[in-house]
Amino acid sequence: MITELNQRSREIFRHIVEAYVQTGEPVGSRTLSRRLTATLSPATIRNVMADLEELGLLISPHTSAGRIPTDAGLRMFVNGLLEVGDLTEREREDIEATCSARGRSVPEVLEEATNLLSGLSSCAGLVLAPKTDRPLKHIEFVSLSPGRALVVLVTEDGLVENRVVEVPTGLPPSALQMASNYLNARVVGRTLAEARAFILKELEEQKSQLDSLTQKVVQTGLATWSGARGSQGYLIVRGQAKLLEDVTAISDLERIRTLFEALETREQMLRMLDATGKAEGVQIFIGAENDLFSHAGCSMIVSPYANTKEQIVGAIGVIGPTRINYARIIPMVDYTAKLIGRLMG
Repeated sequence: MITELNQRSREIFRHIVEAYVQTGEPVGSRTLSRRLTATLSPATIRNVMADLEELGLLISPHTSAGRIPTDAGLRMFVNGLLEVGDLTEREREDIEATCSARGRSVPEVLEEATNLLSGLSSCAGLVLAPKTDRPLKHIEFVSLSPGRALVVLVTEDGLVENRVVEVPTGLPPSALQMASNYLNARVVGRTLAEARAFILKELEEQKSQLDSLTQKVVQTGLATWSGARGSQGYLIVRGQAKLLEDVTAISDLERIRTLFEALETREQMLRMLDATGKAEGVQIFIGAENDLFSHAGCSMIVSPYANTKEQIVGAIGVIGPTRINYARIIPMVDYTAKLIGRLMG
């Protein structure tokens, strides 16, 4: 569609998007006449804006004369008009320092990188970390409420993952302790897949002395860790509060609340991030292009990262309002993903 626009229309459209990204406010002809290098009358600018609205690139959010870009307009801008900036020397140094091993485990580096991206972009940072195939150190069941328990899994390199599982109502605390003791005697030094195969074989052959209730808890815990989630990896989201710092209207607040709910739907987030591994380089999801954010008015900039064998093992990026600073954040995400990839074995 970009080829259908003449030079004047492109220039006006570019200034509308850039002004909207800066302020979050609808852009009117008066604002545009101050930004444009060419001298155009407000009437000429309004006519071009009307044409752009007819093409579905702009929309008027209320009765004001100002316009904002639609999701389709933002997509066209990103694909055809965006000039991606360079990282500053300070940003580059911060990212390099955060993504260096310095005696830390990979999960610690991933968490810090996610925090850093959130801080630099003023968005929520997220990372899809590789699935857990490291040797295990500890597993524990903790009672939360009747019928629910928390399973805590610790790997030898310090990664801690939690899952909430359903357990039989009225289960005595001793059963959870027995399940924890039973698993810890068998999982240490084994990967999750190895531990699962060993324990299920033992249960099938009835070699364990567990009662039926405790067996059920053990099987539930194993199933939770070894299901579809386990094959995709796990999700870290940091800096959600950043999304509330620039909220200017009640409608914005509602969109952010919807996004928070979407971020809690981790199954969908994992599936979507997992799908980024099928493409190379930075990927940009804008608003309704993504089912997960169709009502949230949000965009996601994400890049897969690969291990030394050039296999995609995860993804890292940010989520924010559709007016995020694409030119600044795209190189930030790209550089972080490349550095993270170097840490992967």
